[in-house]
Amino acid sequence: MLLAAALAGPALTALSPALATTAPTLTLAQQAQRAEVIVRATLGTPAEVKDGEVTYLAYPLTVTETIAGDATRLPQQGGKPALFVLKGVDGLPDLRAGLEVVALLYAARLDSPLVGFNQGLYAVTGGKVTAGDITDPVKLREALLSARGGK
Repeated sequence: MLLAAALAGPALTALSPALATTAPTLTLAQQAQRAEVIVRATLGTPAEVKDGEVTYLAYPLTVTETIAGDATRLPQQGGKPALFVLKGVDGLPDLRAGLEVVALLYAARLDSPLVGFNQGLYAVTGGKVTAGDITDPVKLREALLSARGGK
């Protein structure tokens, strides 16, 4: 009986792959705490990068500010830190060359390095950002650092 109960959990998960891919919406504070690197940067022109059978779009980053972590830990493209996203992945924010962003990132090369299943990207347009009630990039920086305990 105990063996059947122990096997039921994995069996149910195997029957419902949607459960494994559903990601909860994270608060800004949760995103900040999970991010390994937080930068303010401008996206460059993407290049296709093959890694075996996998193709990424690599957006070189012109980092204007490292808010947290170490930007040199990010994957590199053309001698610059880069945002590597799996080519063809659904649900990404609008990424384009010239876009200024505040990006909350994992350092590893993943399908998408944006924290919170693509939630951790905030475009800076006309000196303004939209992050909940926060519209000032300086206030966003302060909120992110505060959520990380000042680190």
